[in-house]
Amino acid sequence: MNFFNTFRGRLIVILAILLITTLGVQYYLNYQTEQENKRLRESQEQALVAGITLAVSTLVSQERMTDFIKNNQQNFFDESVSQRIKDIIVIDDNLEINDSLNSPENLPTQESDRIKNRKLSELKDLPPLMDAERLGEDRKFFPNAKILSEEEREQLEAKTNGEAHAVPIQTSQGRWYLIVILKTEKNAVFSRAAQPLIYTLLILSASSFITILLVWRFTRPIAKLSEAAREVAKGDLSVRVAVDRNTDEMGKLATRFNEMTAKLETTRELETKLQETEKSAVVGRLASAIAHEIRNPLNYINLTLDHLRAKFVPEDNLKREQFEKLTSQLKTEVARINTQISDFLRYSRPLRLDLQSTILRPLIDDSVRIIEGQAAEQQIVLTVDEADNLPHIQADGEVLRSVFNNLFINAIQAMPNGGNLNIEITPLEKYVKIEIIDTGEGISRENIAKIFEPYFSTKETGTGLGLAIVKRIIDEHHGTIEVESSNGTKFTVMIPKSN
Repeated sequence: MNFFNTFRGRLIVILAILLITTLGVQYYLNYQTEQENKRLRESQEQALVAGITLAVSTLVSQERMTDFIKNNQQNFFDESVSQRIKDIIVIDDNLEINDSLNSPENLPTQESDRIKNRKLSELKDLPPLMDAERLGEDRKFFPNAKILSEEEREQLEAKTNGEAHAVPIQTSQGRWYLIVILKTEKNAVFSRAAQPLIYTLLILSASSFITILLVWRFTRPIAKLSEAAREVAKGDLSVRVAVDRNTDEMGKLATRFNEMTAKLETTRELETKLQETEKSAVVGRLASAIAHEIRNPLNYINLTLDHLRAKFVPEDNLKREQFEKLTSQLKTEVARINTQISDFLRYSRPLRLDLQSTILRPLIDDSVRIIEGQAAEQQIVLTVDEADNLPHIQADGEVLRSVFNNLFINAIQAMPNGGNLNIEITPLEKYVKIEIIDTGEGISRENIAKIFEPYFSTKETGTGLGLAIVKRIIDEHHGTIEVESSNGTKFTVMIPKSN
């Protein structure tokens, strides 16, 4: 039974059914044709016998055949027989026409004091004489008894639409002949001959159509596999082939293909993570090397600036104001460099998260307080919409707070001329969704796919690590982050619920 569940098994069964059906229909048509031919032969024989019987009866009764039919009650010459007989001609021992059934012009005529009979040799357009060899030497007296080829005989039969049968009758006056001319109905014969061909053509057409459907159906999975393989060759390893049936070869091939692409996709992800890990390791070693070389001088510069501001302030007001401005700018630049080094170190070092059940709203509020002052200065309206009965999330609160700090600060910086910043919190089945929507300048289409890449930044003074760190933290929380930008920008963060 397993064989018939395979592609080859089903194909063999279907082809066997088509073959048996075709042979069965062809046998039935041939049988019907044979039966029809048998019926026609029997009908022809009955008409020939009835014609001979009629002619012999008129010879005995000395009546014309037309008069005999009218005056005598007989059953052998009925309507069906008369439709099959084209004419009956009685030839006497002088080879003259004595009587004719349907050809009055061939009947004897009265001329003055004698009767004139038309001679057999004067008959024209007679159908070919069948089995003329049986007449022996008398064959030469019949104008339609010439030896003809098969093609000539068929042409003559088609032209005269009949065939002639001659029967010798020995009478007291000598040997007479009865010629019975039967209708051959060539058109009907041709129609019956063409009918099996038409049926055969229909059967072949139906079989071809079914075969085309089967070929299309059985090759469709192969076409899908070919298209999927083409997409994989282009680099899209997320392609999967729909598996309709797992039992046949095509289904198993599709299943194996899906397993192969899934493993390739997993391998690619592992390679990507490995590359990122190697990069992080290199960056980490580099960061450890430069941290001491940069931070120690920065600390010394910062302490020196504080000492200068405390001990060497000019007494002149104008000089004091300029002194304060320059030292403040120096401390700001030192702080900026220190922040960049901190981001660099944070990205390069592995995260150590303490995941636990955490209330989300206090984290949001802490990050909002950081930007409230700057938002007010830039005339930015802040709103936080929270759904009722918000569940706890599984997160490291201190680390996750830096995510919101980064996203909120980016949103404020994108709206220097004011706007709206909406923060919407919505619980889902397995996650809590946080949407951060600003009405700022937005992100160009060519940049939106790069914003989470390390060291990519559209700001002149940016390190390009802020959003890369954000994505890394979200990934380590087993969440997702997505971005959309049209009129403004929307970040969608998904954090898993606490169990």
